[in-house]
Amino acid sequence: MKEVTQLLRAWSAGDDKALDKLMPLVHAELSRLASMYMAREPAAHTLETRALVNEAFLRLVEARTVRWQDRVHFFAISARLMRRVLVDHARKKGFQKRGGGQILNPLDEEKIAAPVHRAQVVALDDAISRLQSLDERKARVVEMRFFGGLSLEEIANVLNISSRTVLRDWKFAKAWLSEEIGHT
Repeated sequence: MKEVTQLLRAWSAGDDKALDKLMPLVHAELSRLASMYMAREPAAHTLETRALVNEAFLRLVEARTVRWQDRVHFFAISARLMRRVLVDHARKKGFQKRGGGQILNPLDEEKIAAPVHRAQVVALDDAISRLQSLDERKARVVEMRFFGGLSLEEIANVLNISSRTVLRDWKFAKAWLSEEIGHT
């Protein structure tokens, strides 16, 4: 794990060879994240897991100026990029904003891996963007928890706050998002 952090920092400092060493170390975890995302998508989804990993990787390469804290921070950013890829893909496929009348699955812990319609991803993304304008930290908690599958402790580490604060933010954000999506 320390090797990943060291390679991330070296890459940020301009060492392109560090990226070549880093990718084999993080590829399995990126694939796991992508598989988790794709499991929520309908079977007829035109984006494949490998394509999601590749597109997120390309966006990561463009984000080389990020000052990586550690491996968890890297995967939090990766989760954000995968979210963007899926939302961009859904929007290109013509899905209406705010879910097109679809009812969003609640953000319950046991439903984090439940299938989500593409329109629901767009609706959730729109709602998270609105939440972000009100409280950026709570929006990041949702993003890392729902889209990234990070534990409360991992999120606390990335955000440099207590696990109890993350739990409060998560509970508030779930309630706020349910209310917000229910009124769109």
